[in-house]
Formats: sequence, C-alpha cells, structure tokens
Amino acid sequence: MQDSNLQKQIIMKSIIKIFFCGLLALTIFSQTSCKKNYTNPSAVPGSSAFNSPQAMAELVVGLQRWYTVGRGSSLYNRISMNGLLTNELIVINQGNTSEYQLQLGGGNVDGTNTMSAGLWTVSNKIIFDADSVIASAAKLGDKNYASGIIAYADLFKALALADLAQFWEKNPAGIGRNVNFVDRTQSYTKAIAALDNALTVIAANPIPSTFMFNIPAGIDLVNTLHALKARYSLFLGNYSQALTEANAVDLTKKSTFNFSAQNLNPLYETATSTNNVTAVSNVTTLGLPAGLQPDPNDKRLPFYTTTAYNSKILGFAASTTTPWPIYLPSEMTLVKAEAYARQNPPDLVNALVELNKVITKKPADDPFGVGADLPPLAGPVTQQQILDEIYRQRSIELFMLGLKLEDTRRFARPDSEKRRNFLPYPFLERDNNSATPADPSF
Repeated sequence: MQDSNLQKQIIMKSIIKIFFCGLLALTIFSQTSCKKNYTNPSAVPGSSAFNSPQAMAELVVGLQRWYTVGRGSSLYNRISMNGLLTNELIVINQGNTSEYQLQLGGGNVDGTNTMSAGLWTVSNKIIFDADSVIASAAKLGDKNYASGIIAYADLFKALALADLAQFWEKNPAGIGRNVNFVDRTQSYTKAIAALDNALTVIAANPIPSTFMFNIPAGIDLVNTLHALKARYSLFLGNYSQALTEANAVDLTKKSTFNFSAQNLNPLYETATSTNNVTAVSNVTTLGLPAGLQPDPNDKRLPFYTTTAYNSKILGFAASTTTPWPIYLPSEMTLVKAEAYARQNPPDLVNALVELNKVITKKPADDPFGVGADLPPLAGPVTQQQILDEIYRQRSIELFMLGLKLEDTRRFARPDSEKRRNFLPYPFLERDNNSATPADPSF
C-alpha cells in the first residue's frame, strides 16, 4: 500500500494527464480507478477543499472539467461510443484502435477498450466526488450558496449515473471495493433522485449571484434539471412524470457546455479538426435503415453534416468553441410525443400534435437552429406507426447527441442496426472486483 503523500502525487499527475494526454491518462491511473479510490477533481489539496465555500465551488467546476474536457472526457466518449455503436459514425483511420473496435462491434469489443474504460472510470469518479461535495456543502452556514454547490454536483452526478446505465447492463451499487452490481434501471432511479434533490435545495434556498460568478456560463440549471428528469423518466417508462417534467422546461432557452481557446470542444478537437478519427457514416441517411431515412429536403441534414471535409461532422462539433447542448428543447417535445403514444391507453391525437411540432419546425424558430421544415405527418395513424416516426425523428433531430443506443433498445430495433446492445465490463473493474457480472453476449 502506498503512503498517502505518494498516492496524492500519483493522482495529481493523473489529473493533469487526463486533460492533456487524453486516453493515455486513463491507462496510467487505472489501478486507482478500478479500486474506486478517488481524489478531488480540482487542484485544491486534501481536506482543505471542504473547508471553504469557494473551494467547494472550484470542486464543482472540476466535475464539469472531468465531464467535458478532452478526448478522455465523458462527453467525447459518450458521444463517440454511442455514434459508433449505432451507425451514426464510422472510423476513418483504423489506427484509432478503440474506436475501430466499437465500429466492428460484437466480440471485437472487450474489457481492454480504453474508451469504455475511460467512461467507466470518469463516471465513477464524478459520482464519488459529487457525493463528497454534496455531503460537505450541506454543512455550510450559507444555505443559499450551499444550494448552488449541491445542485451543480447533483447535475453531474445524474449525468454520470445515466452514462453508466446507457452502456452497461449492470452498474455498481456504490463506490468502494468489491461492491455489488444492480440493474442499470437503478442508476436511472438514482439519477432522478439526484435531480430531485437539486430542485428541492434550490426551491428552499435560491442560488445567489455570488455562486453563479464562480461557475462557467452556459448551463441553465433549473431547466436542465427538469429536462434530464424528463429524459430519464421516459427511459424508465414513467410516462406521466416524463410529461410533467418536459412541460416544466422553457423551450425558448438554451443550456450548454461552453468551450474556449484553452478548453476546446472535444468532438471538434478530436474528430472534426483532424479528419482522422471518426466521420458521419452517411450524410444523406445518417446511418438509418430504409424506411426511416431522412427526407432529402430535411433542413437538419445540412445543419449536422457537411461534405466539405472528411469527417463530415458539423452541428455541435463545428468549431473549437461551439457550445454543446446538454439537451435540445425539441427533445422535450419528442419526450411528450412518446409519452402520449406509450400511455395506456395511448393518446395518439396529442402524440401526433407534438410530433408534428418537430417535423414542421423551421430552423429560425429553434434556439439552436435545428429544424426540419417539412410538411406535417397526416393522421390517423396507429400506435406503431407513430412510434416508428418518433424513433425516426429522434434519430435525426438528436443526431450525435448520445441518446440513440438507449433509443434502439426502447423502440425494440433489431440487433442488425447496432454493433452491440451493451458493453462488456472493463478489465480494470473485473480484475479488482470479484462481483463483476458476466459480460453480455451482445
């Protein structure tokens, strides 16, 4: 066992390397990651990180950095893994081994995949650090400032829990050695609980401007909490709750991860700018099968794709500083459409109304400029027809936003339309946790 000072030095080196060396860093600190023996996400050392409200705010900013910065980030791995597994993306250069394994799919993806290991490790670290921040912030005398810290930590905790649930069939029940695993739906349930906690503390003690000055611009916190709760409620089949939460979101507002010349958009940095990693699989079909492919006149095609360079990626990875949406307002409209269509009995009239809002929307009427601008779908339609159309619209409207793998399962799409259904567990977990489940067959 290393002494504490040496262990801190190793972890601090790892934190630096993950931001500047991407995936290599995940291999370097895998021994501590698999044991889930994490340290704080910012440069504030030891217990002093929890003695100051300002230091706690820095820790929350650290969570956002872990989630968004660089090729080793959850954002890059989640979007790229989802895209490669669902035919949104293809690999340009097979020397990008991890990406190429995911494109091949099936048994070509195993526990050595560094993208999978990276998302697993960073997700668990974010959950661990968020829990530490939340517990400490609850003891602050300034309850308003504390509510900001808690709410932001809960936001990233929810995102990390949901990332685990999307890619792995079973998830760790907690953080620690040899922890048991639970069904992934419990991670979505925990994510919703974190979002509820954030909404509760904000309602009781509104966040002050003094806290907001310490947080990167871009995130519309309350709208984001409701939007993610709507998303995860839909994934769990709680349609009434999904409707309630989607209706609570202001669809005129944006909520984004913002980037700068120092902290680049990770999809642009790795894929768009290099033209040497991944590319849009097909700029006219977006990887969708016959019968579900976009209308050639769909104005979302030129928003998300281009033929000007090899990666063909545009949209939210168009430049170094293009903001990345945490959710699209139109996702909430599609949540409503699906929730109406799946209710018992289904409300196909309202489902069609919400669906047509997305189909007919003009780019100028969307906060992000995403719009199909197509004629409405005419009724009457059957439940299956409208669900098929919702899946189609989600695949186009939410292209490369990291949700399609979950959609393929929920809409019971055939295995031929994806490379894997769930990922095998990283060896860094299996080699250090005897409770790790058997890998799924596909």
